[in-house]
Amino acid sequence: MAAYRAALGGSLAAARLLPLGRCHPSPAPGSTLSGAAMEPAPCWLAGLRFDNRALRALPVEAPPPGPEGAQSAPRQVPGACFTRVRPTPLRQPRVVALSEPALALLGLGAPPAREAEAEAALFFSGNALLPGTEPAAHCYCGHQFGQFAGQLGDGAAMYLGEVCTAAGERWELQLKGAGPTPFSRQADGRKVLRSSIREFLCSEAMFHLGVPTTRAGACVTSESTVVRDVFYDGNPKYEQCTVVLRIASTFIRFGSFEIFKSADEHTGRAGPSVGRNDIRVQLLDYVISSFYPEIQAAHASDRVQRNAAFFREVTRRTAWMVAEWQCVGFCHGVLNTDNMSILGLTIDYGPFGFLDRYDPDHVCNASDNTGRYAYSKQPEVCRWNLQKLAEALQPELPLELGEAILAEEFDAEFQRHYMQKMRRKLGLVQLELEEDRALVSKLLETMHLTGADFTNTFFLLSSFPVELESPGLAEFLARLMEQCASLEELRLAFRPQMDPRQLSMMLMLAQSNPQLFALMGTRAGIARELERVEQQSRLEQLSMAELQSRNQSHWADWLQAYRARLDKDLEGAGDAAAWQAERVRVMHANNPKYVLRNYIAQNAIEAAERGDFSEVRRVLKLLENPYHCEAGAATDPEATEADGADGRQRSYSSKPPLWAAELCVTSS
Repeated sequence: MAAYRAALGGSLAAARLLPLGRCHPSPAPGSTLSGAAMEPAPCWLAGLRFDNRALRALPVEAPPPGPEGAQSAPRQVPGACFTRVRPTPLRQPRVVALSEPALALLGLGAPPAREAEAEAALFFSGNALLPGTEPAAHCYCGHQFGQFAGQLGDGAAMYLGEVCTAAGERWELQLKGAGPTPFSRQADGRKVLRSSIREFLCSEAMFHLGVPTTRAGACVTSESTVVRDVFYDGNPKYEQCTVVLRIASTFIRFGSFEIFKSADEHTGRAGPSVGRNDIRVQLLDYVISSFYPEIQAAHASDRVQRNAAFFREVTRRTAWMVAEWQCVGFCHGVLNTDNMSILGLTIDYGPFGFLDRYDPDHVCNASDNTGRYAYSKQPEVCRWNLQKLAEALQPELPLELGEAILAEEFDAEFQRHYMQKMRRKLGLVQLELEEDRALVSKLLETMHLTGADFTNTFFLLSSFPVELESPGLAEFLARLMEQCASLEELRLAFRPQMDPRQLSMMLMLAQSNPQLFALMGTRAGIARELERVEQQSRLEQLSMAELQSRNQSHWADWLQAYRARLDKDLEGAGDAAAWQAERVRVMHANNPKYVLRNYIAQNAIEAAERGDFSEVRRVLKLLENPYHCEAGAATDPEATEADGADGRQRSYSSKPPLWAAELCVTSS
């Protein structure tokens, strides 16, 4: 252990002396690198072997000369897909949590001892580099909130290299929050504890939910701090610098192909490598041959057809991914083109959230004032982003061909997978009927009208008594009513967010000067505010008994239609008992009991900020089995947590407490 503590202190000097070449085979453990001081020698991580194909296949900018150890200065990076960088060491890094399932992808077994945790803190913070790593930052552009933003790039993330495993797999490692790069612009290249815990936990939660995603292997915090104004209200505070080890086959994204974009007609911004079609060809060749080898093999003699097949597959994967999001109530929050993976993975967990009370217009990002990335809009936004990718692939893929593929594939693939998944969530295991679309639509409408909890309502439906005269129906309906929003919840959810005088002034402006009002871009926000005011007024006139009666009526209507549909499904089965068992099994396998609700993440963050990482680790383990049906909170040690507001024990699957509605999610 003492050796690791000593290594932590000396890692900065060692990191600066490690040579960077085009690609170096990993030295055997204990070997030396000629002409350089040794990094601290890994033990648990010694078996990782790097072969950094991306840096061999794609153009890499060598940083301009400067003082030894100087931080990367923000700049344009033309003519390159990567630029070489160095992680900036942290003071006293320590592990918050490790994900054993994610690290197992690299061929790593469980950390054998506390010494291994210290080793993880050293190498997964960026304080020391593993043999064979070649830190670099990726250059990409992007459309952010619908507008082309020009060069963006890895402003807080660093490619370390690609680990080749004994199983023949290749995994890219990234450190997020490791310090400034040329793409950091005015930022410091750091991430803080709260946002890093959210990314770490959600990356793993999504994987275990069955949603395509990048992975997170480690979360390492430190005594180093940065200043953040969390709520953008002029009250900044110091927060701990934290790094997440991210794992994926590649982090190349739609925006990677936008570095060649000419000046945008709206913003005037252009990509840093405009006119370099030779690099676009290199990037396409690399992506297709590396990650879609079957497409490369099938169309080796026809580049246009190869590129068309590639775009078709990306379209299908993206449609499949967003269908999975919708079915577990996940909201991405920042669906810019630079946050869209070329492999159809969920990437870059900034502001995100899972639906609690079902609201199709739910926006999980406090910065999304127009609701562009609301839950219900995610499919159309992903389609819009694919359109931008098609434009970025010109001339290697003719635009008319790309648009035809998009029109043919996206909506059909999304609807096919969405309905397939929804049928499983409802336990419709025998028949696929066209009427199922209306049944699902009516269910969501009922959930919206009653303010029902998205996750818990679907989970509860597996216990719906299918027998017409079942004595358990009243009990089931009572449990369903518990998942509907109370008057207090609704009044909090629909409280006006604008001062009445400000709203009145905006309405007067809309009448007196509609052109100016339109230029201000606040029409959608004002419409939502007026809806809140009207809803609040109606709620003030409503009693709890009236609300419950109304909710019960809505649910009784839908459950009647649901029972009729289940009867049709049962008719196609030979054995009623076997059908019922299969229905429940399929529903339990497709309706999670646990998701990473905001309040669960917040409780873990608050404990971690006090130096207690046990709740992060506990939640991580819980989320590894989201579909596991527990016997109950009283007998299951992982089924309850201490509520952060009142100290009471609360099930991890409970509806969120009222204070959770006040949570404001931002990125850092």
